[in-house]
Amino acid sequence: MYAEGVAVMAGRIRDEDIALVRERTAIADVISEVVTLKSAGGGNLKGLCPFHDEKSPSFNVSPARNVFYCFGCGVGGDAIKFLMDAEHLSFVESVERLAARAGIQLRYVEDDRSTPRPRPQQGQRQRLVAAHAAATEFYRAQLTTAGARPAREFLAGRGFDRAAAERYGCGFAPDGWDLLTKHLRQQGFTHDELVTGGLSRPARSGSLIDRFRRRLMWPIRDITGDVIGFGARKLFDDDDGPKYLNTPETPIYKKSHVLYGIDQAKREIAKQGKVVVVEGYTDVMACHLADVPTAVATCGTAFGGDHISVLRRVLFDSDERAGEIIFTFDGDAAGQKAALRAFEDDQRFVGRTFIAVSPDNMDPCELRLAKGDLAVRDLVARREPLVDFALRHVISRFDLDTVDGRVEAMRRAAPLVAKIKDREKRPEYVRKLAGDLGMEIEPVQRAVLAAAHGPQAGSAPAAPARSRPASPAVDSPRSMVEREALKLALQEPVLAGPMFDAVEATDYQHPVHVAVRAAVAAAGGASGATGGAVWIERVRDACDDLAGQALIGELAVEPLRIDGEPDPRYVSITMARLQWSSVTGRIRDLKSKIQRINPVSNKDEYFALFGELLSLEQHARALREQAAGGL
Repeated sequence: MYAEGVAVMAGRIRDEDIALVRERTAIADVISEVVTLKSAGGGNLKGLCPFHDEKSPSFNVSPARNVFYCFGCGVGGDAIKFLMDAEHLSFVESVERLAARAGIQLRYVEDDRSTPRPRPQQGQRQRLVAAHAAATEFYRAQLTTAGARPAREFLAGRGFDRAAAERYGCGFAPDGWDLLTKHLRQQGFTHDELVTGGLSRPARSGSLIDRFRRRLMWPIRDITGDVIGFGARKLFDDDDGPKYLNTPETPIYKKSHVLYGIDQAKREIAKQGKVVVVEGYTDVMACHLADVPTAVATCGTAFGGDHISVLRRVLFDSDERAGEIIFTFDGDAAGQKAALRAFEDDQRFVGRTFIAVSPDNMDPCELRLAKGDLAVRDLVARREPLVDFALRHVISRFDLDTVDGRVEAMRRAAPLVAKIKDREKRPEYVRKLAGDLGMEIEPVQRAVLAAAHGPQAGSAPAAPARSRPASPAVDSPRSMVEREALKLALQEPVLAGPMFDAVEATDYQHPVHVAVRAAVAAAGGASGATGGAVWIERVRDACDDLAGQALIGELAVEPLRIDGEPDPRYVSITMARLQWSSVTGRIRDLKSKIQRINPVSNKDEYFALFGELLSLEQHARALREQAAGGL
């Protein structure tokens, strides 16, 4: 649950506008910017959960009801909740972003809900994103000035014309202490916003100065396309700073999560099931322009676990569809070391990992400049499995003409073979390693088996999933019928509402199901609901049971147990079976009670109970006939 109408500055968003945002937001469009979604049948979609690591997709989206739910970690809700969890936004920031996306003008009221007021100050994230967008335009305009000639020459010298510079938003930070700062302050951004966003920094004098000066600038965008930071390349010899300078960690820029070029590459990555990981901004540009549109790069940090999580969601890297991850590292010592680090992360991917190294040790940008676009495409096409590269690199460090060298090489290489995800490939690599070492296969096999059972072969542990609230058992027939009835109320209230509401809450047995049934009633009943995310959130808000809240999200996306669309007959059968289970239980209790009564000394009670039993059995027969055909 999350609070609605949260106070912002002096007012709150009107409830009607929040409901309108929910109704007009296509949740699949919002989530597909972060997670690649595939058809899951019944109109639902599925993908890899962005909130916990998993190998098989358990994250479900229901476009018809505008809700999502992960059966792996129990997180669920509507598009507002998704943005809150995925982007770490407040409720109000999420509503405002979705409203802007849908073209909805939000109205705000005072705390007493009296007079509507103009839009208040935006949330922090929106303000920082807006500041970065303004900075991007400022830097782009500066690229055409006389002082930016070294920046233009740098781009041209690497094969990038004006159109390429504009496509990637390249710019120039001018030679002035506070030109950007003054420009942004004039646009209404505050001292604290510029410092918090990493665009400006305090000088020794106490005044505010620009963080970037006299550098070629690349805007760094998140997966949705918002500019959240900058990469700045040194151009002048008298610049004492590092070759590349990046935005520091800020509320919107987390370098361990950011991949340069992901906003432009994500659709092709999802389409091709392939990603090419390069080392720099110019390499991404070169690959994209050479028709390798799946290239991305890290931003001032090593490729790590958070980057892997982002790529796996975009790749749909799962047991159902293993992707390809291709690393392009320089052939020098640093590049080889980076490649071996990448192999350590291989276990985190379901898909296959490869490496592409230019024979001339050139990066993609240099290769394109020297030999053209075709050479870049060939570099990627000639990739080799990362394990082959890693084994060759390890073996090359030892003198295989000596016994000690061969044995030591075997000891170092065996753990790499033991880490190969595809167990069926391990015997082949054992034979290959034995051949490369010039040794018999048996000692190599023993070394690999020993490594597989030792600590060296352990893969990096997956990030722990969020603790999932206890959910009701689904294996008993009665529980399944109760779930189906609740799903109909949540997913199809217009169709099922009257029949659902007519069945008493006492016909539900499981305590969590009872809590959800009570929440439906507290939300006004299913009969008057129109469905969708607004209805589901109303029921969730009316439920004061934590397990019930989690179950509501689950049932909102769980497919109904019917092929095709539900109809009134299906609803009637479901509700009849629900009541029949309850009635037969009461019949058993009555029969047990009657057997314990002495009909002579308790004649009145005996005949009263017997009459009730006959009535219940008649009712049960009618329900059984109504439920004929089964679920």
